[in-house]
Amino acid sequence: MSSTYSNRQYDLARGQLVDILRSRGIEDTGVLDAIGSIPRHVFVQDVFRPRAYEDSALPIACQQTISQPYTVAFMTQLLQVRRGDKVLEIGTGSGYQACVLAQMGARVFTIERHFDLLEEARTRFDELGYNVASKVGDGTIGWSQFAPYSGIIVTAGAPDIPQSLLRQLDDGGRLVIPVGDQGSQTMILVERRGDEFVQGRHAGFKFVPLVGKEGWRK
Repeated sequence: MSSTYSNRQYDLARGQLVDILRSRGIEDTGVLDAIGSIPRHVFVQDVFRPRAYEDSALPIACQQTISQPYTVAFMTQLLQVRRGDKVLEIGTGSGYQACVLAQMGARVFTIERHFDLLEEARTRFDELGYNVASKVGDGTIGWSQFAPYSGIIVTAGAPDIPQSLLRQLDDGGRLVIPVGDQGSQTMILVERRGDEFVQGRHAGFKFVPLVGKEGWRK
């Protein structure tokens, strides 16, 4: 593959990625349309741009990764995002997941513990025209100022579900979080029904560790 792609080549590659996600069981048209609209190549380092539309995770700065597109699509589909939903993202990373949510019409709030990563993500939000609220901080304790949220998505692997995030979930809301050890995690969907939290478990994934007061220690 050439290291310099034309816009048409990126468009074709993005369409092929959407076809792959559809073949893997992603049925939410809002998710597919968002991934088909967002230029993932601007979220990766220049050296990885020829691989931007592969269905694979890629390294970014601060020893973090931009998640595999299937993982982004799977987690977003579990959230069942509706236009106008208020969604909290834990782990901004490159900013790609936040843009997918914003493209779907969500009001997005995102937290990142690495200042340099967040500054880069903010630049992308501005360049692409997405209005995303963001801050540097400990994502394991959430962002209580704007709670409750109809959706919370955690893009790092946790040892347990942070209680602070459960408290910030609205009645009827959904929390999607990978939980396990630092080698692999199971994707857990939590639905709040009044004071009850109903859990569903899904396929195994592998994420960078969720570091913080209610996550892994540094």
